[in-house]
Amino acid sequence: MATEAKYSIVREVGRGSYGVVYEAIVNQTRSKVAVKRMHCNVPENVELALQEFWALQSIQRQHENVIQLEECILQNGQVFQPISHRYRKSDSHLLLIETCLKGRRCMDPKSACFLWFVMEFCDGGNMNEYLLSRSPDAQLNNSFMRQLSSAVAFLHRNQIVHRDLKSDNILISHRRGSPVVKVADFGLSKVCQGKGNVNQHRFSSACGSNFYMAPEVWEGHYTAKADIFALGIIFWAMVERITFRDGDTEKELLGTYICQGKELIPLGEALLENPNMKLQIPLKNKKSMPDDLCKLLHDMLAFNPKERLDAFQLEVRIRQISYGKKRQRSVS
Repeated sequence: MATEAKYSIVREVGRGSYGVVYEAIVNQTRSKVAVKRMHCNVPENVELALQEFWALQSIQRQHENVIQLEECILQNGQVFQPISHRYRKSDSHLLLIETCLKGRRCMDPKSACFLWFVMEFCDGGNMNEYLLSRSPDAQLNNSFMRQLSSAVAFLHRNQIVHRDLKSDNILISHRRGSPVVKVADFGLSKVCQGKGNVNQHRFSSACGSNFYMAPEVWEGHYTAKADIFALGIIFWAMVERITFRDGDTEKELLGTYICQGKELIPLGEALLENPNMKLQIPLKNKKSMPDDLCKLLHDMLAFNPKERLDAFQLEVRIRQISYGKKRQRSVS
């Protein structure tokens, strides 16, 4: 007797170099989910798929601003094997799957093998598209900055460093009426071993998207504070609507940079070349942001990681800024 499929693919909603994302429906409940398929045909793809899996799997409780993994399914040819469900976890079984998957892909790269990630569906697209389709709104920006600061602090408390924060990797959901951001795409993330301060861990492989990379990432010696630099780029670009055009996709993206003639230089790379460079914040209009937000951005984008805020300090500071807060009317 044939088993009815658990999910039905509705349409493709996104495609990248490492995978394809679909909108799908749970056949039993008719609820929407997002399904990301990653082809495990070469060791590099396997590594990216497993890094995303381990990051989402390691979170013991959910956060409303971090994408939720419902389950992960291993496809080997025509055989589909669930290897994780949000309510059932077995680390020893998953470690065995990881070992077998890595070994099999290295030996037989031509066989069809995929990891399918079933995640909550976000109906608002990514944050980049969402913001650029709307007029600037200080209150909305403030809400997004608070939500993102909370999400990154949550990840760092759980020993997860994202390493590829950018507006394209942040999704928007409207389930509660007002927009809710969801940090997604954990393919370059790292789950740090141990229970110490996440900022004590050192990384050496330079990765991420050029315009969001901290100076020390370009050098190949960095910590979790590289995530804060990336957030600083996102916040600054969000507030002033600073954009650049991606050379590969021609998409307009939120991000800050330094102009050298006609060339756009990523801010982290420019700071590495000139650590004493003074950032012009705000860039466009001095009235576009209050002094406390300017100071916050400077502290997030400090060249020296030791002088940069960590995620826990940022979570506190972001709630204290005056930018985007509703002014209460005085009662006479």
